[in-house]
Amino acid sequence: MTVFLCSTCGTTITPELAELAAVPDVGANDDRDEETRRAQSTVPRGHYAIDPEPWGPPYVVQDDQEDPKPANPRGPVVSEVFMGSEGGEVFLISAGTRHTVVVHPADAADLRIPPTGENSRGCCGPTGDEGLNRACTCGAPVATLAADCYGPYELHLDPVRTTPRMSPAHGT
Repeated sequence: MTVFLCSTCGTTITPELAELAAVPDVGANDDRDEETRRAQSTVPRGHYAIDPEPWGPPYVVQDDQEDPKPANPRGPVVSEVFMGSEGGEVFLISAGTRHTVVVHPADAADLRIPPTGENSRGCCGPTGDEGLNRACTCGAPVATLAADCYGPYELHLDPVRTTPRMSPAHGT
């Protein structure tokens, strides 16, 4: 079992969590909550998984513009319109942080929206594609919540801004 702490102040961010071998597959879009329109959480309560893929900004132009991939794992395809000499729409992909710790958002319930509200844009919740949007009680940004109606519902703990601590073995 592992708990995650804020690297800045040492505050405990999560309860004891069990590691999953991989990030679970996301359910179908029809599995969304009717009231909040959120997907079911990618990771079940009481667990975490390490996402080996890049997550969040910066974004770069995808090599394959004919068959684009989602910009973030389990997220939607993202495009940007460029003005200028070449112009046109291009598809982007994350070149952000690898090895984020994906947890159920309720397992880090004390995290807060930063005072400026930065990176929390979305129609039904933050999209999670703008960068860190959750802070420790000390104010240090430590995680990115993805909770909008069209993407995954998951919390990514930054692997540099959080620190894992293994719990002692139970019963020994």
